[in-house]
Amino acid sequence: MTELAFTHTEAERMSAAARDALLADPGFGNVFTEHMVSVIWTKDAGWHNAEVIPYGPIPMDPASSVLHYGQEIFEGMKAYRRADGSIVTFRPEANARRLNESAVRLALPEIPEELFVAAVQALVSVDADWVPSGADQSLYLRPFMIADESFLGVRAAERARFMIIASPAGPYFSGGVKPVSIWLSQDLSRAGRGGTGAAKCGGNYAASLLPQQVAAENGCQQVLFTDSATVDTIDELGGMNLFLVRADGTLLTPRLNGNILDGITRRSLIQLAEDRGHTVEQRDITVSEWREGVANGSITEAFACGTAAVITPIGQLKSTGFAIDFGAGAPGALTMSLREELTGIQFGTREDRHNWLTEIPTAAVAR
Repeated sequence: MTELAFTHTEAERMSAAARDALLADPGFGNVFTEHMVSVIWTKDAGWHNAEVIPYGPIPMDPASSVLHYGQEIFEGMKAYRRADGSIVTFRPEANARRLNESAVRLALPEIPEELFVAAVQALVSVDADWVPSGADQSLYLRPFMIADESFLGVRAAERARFMIIASPAGPYFSGGVKPVSIWLSQDLSRAGRGGTGAAKCGGNYAASLLPQQVAAENGCQQVLFTDSATVDTIDELGGMNLFLVRADGTLLTPRLNGNILDGITRRSLIQLAEDRGHTVEQRDITVSEWREGVANGSITEAFACGTAAVITPIGQLKSTGFAIDFGAGAPGALTMSLREELTGIQFGTREDRHNWLTEIPTAAVAR
């Protein structure tokens, strides 16, 4: 691919005072920066028209295929401001590879890894003032791709658009890091074998919304899904991967079985745990094993992980007729230690032994 240079159309800037007021408590996904990235793909011309443009509505024909056939994928990643003022991203190449894996499953075009990374750098460079510096704050980045060819007919679209938007973010769960309650969905599934469960596409998240409402009605912050074919075998949460911790320090996490998203945070935690000498078992794990392990003391901790929440300790798993409760044992010591190490790497207070961080150049886009 011929390297694409990003053109830049400057947006009207918010005053520094107004921006700082928003950054003081941005919440999650509520505030957006002044610019976004757009790159076009067509079957004949490939990737072209790489732009950093003012954030705003996307012109879209009512016949755009994404609206009718759901050809859409996305990623989630963050930019972090370190104490010296520099800005880094965490494993952007892994996000690019995962986006392409999703693209293959949804019959969308793959984007060159170097173009993906350059697009991230271009946007963060232009909107660097929006990267917050508060505790547990970051700039959340949402790369996504939609099929926007205008036609009605069931086939893969021949035109697509890759975009990135950015949102300053605080903790994903309000109230900071504290144990959450999880609801086990027994009647509604997120994904099935041979489906799109391993792809990061909107349909998977849409399927989780009704169970999430049921979870909220039962006082829970997240929902846990099991394999629709076995009922008892754990897949993942509505938007996060799951780990259990045994009393001997072994970590258990469901294997990637085609239903489960290959989480980059999950992958990173496996590496950090193994670096410490912990055994990590990636295998089928059941709700029954979880219940029995807590009852006999062999399972002592549980946590969820993902880009948005990083690591969230689990205090309780509930469903109709039973509850698994860690009580005063949550959050667990290993859960919090791994969280401190991972966030320390991201914010520059711990050594980046695996070269996961990419520093944002000060001039990644021509202005």
